[in-house]
Amino acid sequence: MKGIVEQRAIELAEYIVENKTTVRAAAKKFGISKSTVHMDVSERLKKLNPALYKDVRKILDINKAERHIRGGMATKQKFLK
Repeated sequence: MKGIVEQRAIELAEYIVENKTTVRAAAKKFGISKSTVHMDVSERLKKLNPALYKDVRKILDINKAERHIRGGMATKQKFLK
């Protein structure tokens, strides 16, 4: 049973790197919670595959830096309707 979790963490990380997507989008694609995605790619992956972890970390850091912009755009769209 433990192998399933590790495999999921690697699949999530590969999906995030290939598509340059957010944790929220990855969670929706795989049908799991954002917390689970975050746990898999930030803690489990660090031990399983450090090189892949570094790639995912770069994308997550970019997403974190840009989130205030995305939030502002969403609010703007909300009030334009």
